[in-house]
Amino acid sequence: MTPQDLTRLLSQVADGRTTVTDAEKQLSDLTFESLEYARIDHHRSLRKGFPEVIFGLGKTREQIAGILEKMVPRENVILVTRIDPATADPLVAHFENAAYFPDARLLRIQKTAPDITGTGTILVITAGTSDIPVAEEAALTARAMGNRVDTLFDVGVAGIHRLFAHKEMIRQAGVIIVAAGMEGALPSVVAGMVGAPVIAVPTSIGYGTSFGGMTALLGMLNSCASNIAVVNIDNGFGAGYMASSINHVGVDKNNAL
Repeated sequence: MTPQDLTRLLSQVADGRTTVTDAEKQLSDLTFESLEYARIDHHRSLRKGFPEVIFGLGKTREQIAGILEKMVPRENVILVTRIDPATADPLVAHFENAAYFPDARLLRIQKTAPDITGTGTILVITAGTSDIPVAEEAALTARAMGNRVDTLFDVGVAGIHRLFAHKEMIRQAGVIIVAAGMEGALPSVVAGMVGAPVIAVPTSIGYGTSFGGMTALLGMLNSCASNIAVVNIDNGFGAGYMASSINHVGVDKNNAL
């Protein structure tokens, strides 16, 4: 339930358009709703300004569908991350307003496009083309949370002139997400160009000694640039969510959905 939904319900009770009994029924699962295999946090929209996000990896299609059945009547936008096509396709066919983004492995149910409530533009950059799936997860998450999002792909340090050709775009961004594998050098370069916060996302792209993204992660954690924060390996969702949180500092969450 969003803050707007709660305000509308209370106004209807005050005006006599909804009975106290009916309102009580609608609020009976306001905190959470128990299923055999999940406890759905319906209160999260009120508490944090965005509904619970379903982590699809390890869940069956039936479990995801059951959770969605309970969430869809209450929320305008719902995200399911790390979901494979075989699981996602039947859900897209079943749920209205559902769309699947295979590169990002993300399913989105969105009844209406969210209002742009973030204060600036979030720019998502990748070092290479192979980093795009993680970047797309970040971009889709940030857009779903009411932000203007631009993308800039394949501008890594092996051809640094490609990055500098877009320096004005980079300098105008309010928050920047940089996804990079291999040695993970690009976030430091970007952070050295701007004063905006930079969220570094190490990806599991690289040869043997990249250790599935560990080399990039450690390099980013040891960056000389002081305006960098680092999320976990391949965690585009976490980067998009954090970028949105930064981009909404000072915005009243009760009016942000």
